[in-house]
Amino acid sequence: MLTALCDFYDTGFHTGDSRSTGQWFCSEGVSQHRSVWPSDAPTPSAFACAPPGIDMDYTAVTHTTTDRRLGRLPSGRAVSVTVHRYVGSPGPTVYIQAAQHGIELNGPAALRRLHDRLTDAAIAGTVLVIPVVNQLAFDHRSYMTPGEYDVMNPNLNRVWPGDESGSLQEQFAARLWELVKDADAAVDLHTGTADMLEHVRCRAGDPAAERLAEAFGTSYRITDESEDTGDDGSGGTFRAAAAAAGIPVITAELSNSRRIAQDAVAAGVDGIQNLLRERAVLPAEPEPHAGQTVLRNDAEPVTASESGLFECRPDIAVGDTVDAGERLGAVYEPSSFEQQQVVSATERGVIFSLARESVVVKGERLAGIATPR
Repeated sequence: MLTALCDFYDTGFHTGDSRSTGQWFCSEGVSQHRSVWPSDAPTPSAFACAPPGIDMDYTAVTHTTTDRRLGRLPSGRAVSVTVHRYVGSPGPTVYIQAAQHGIELNGPAALRRLHDRLTDAAIAGTVLVIPVVNQLAFDHRSYMTPGEYDVMNPNLNRVWPGDESGSLQEQFAARLWELVKDADAAVDLHTGTADMLEHVRCRAGDPAAERLAEAFGTSYRITDESEDTGDDGSGGTFRAAAAAAGIPVITAELSNSRRIAQDAVAAGVDGIQNLLRERAVLPAEPEPHAGQTVLRNDAEPVTASESGLFECRPDIAVGDTVDAGERLGAVYEPSSFEQQQVVSATERGVIFSLARESVVVKGERLAGIATPR
């Protein structure tokens, strides 16, 4: 008997074939079977019991999809996103999005698996899911939206909560924000580089957000002590806007970009499922985790003081603890062979990101260091 090894899905979670456009997802096992649960039947045992002390009614999910128009291109073509709604009995609303950056694929893959779980579940509340929030970057297979569409704001994750009268990306964010602003919790799924710790981020001092981060369950949690900013120090991130609006929010960084990593996808869908339990959307207690190392994003980033070639020390890696002043590598001028900079750790802490792309420009981040909390 011939067993399919891979499935091909469009980003609306419908099965397609190689003649369609979408994403390949390798099977999780030799064979897969998903029961169809009638509305009056008991739900699977994984969602069988409500957390103690929480009196919630749970009903079978009603799933709908809609296309939400975000804006219009010069040709007149509309730009829309697919919004999935999973609705049960009255309860909290959780908003989840992925692919703000077009090469970050593990988030959409995790949300496809979440879809398979939620459609067979009973829930209390509403789960809103947008698997590909940045259609333009995704279709161009680029990290940011091509500058031809928005030369002022190519990075969608720097314009939240948006501006209806602003640039194209600001208008997109404003239309999406209408879905976010009434949520009781929010999740923003991202994918890092090959040399970044898989981690979840939240604002320190926000107990609800920290509970979400703990429930998500990555080995590392990085907290921001002040206003959340992007890695380049700029504002306008989704997490900053949601936190400012009083919405508990986390950002998850799931493995590397440009490919689907099955371990990261599994961690993502399991993390979201556990987070939904923590919010009592799913009727089971959150599964405890062995322990989460909590770090503070309060150290100055290590940056290039000159442009050139960065040669990183071969014996260091993300997850290593380094001392303040410890040598991490050097920047050289490739034509004259002169050393331009000795690159050193700014503070004692854990390396959570490290540049392996050797050509660097002045001001570029070479390493991110977080200190133990």
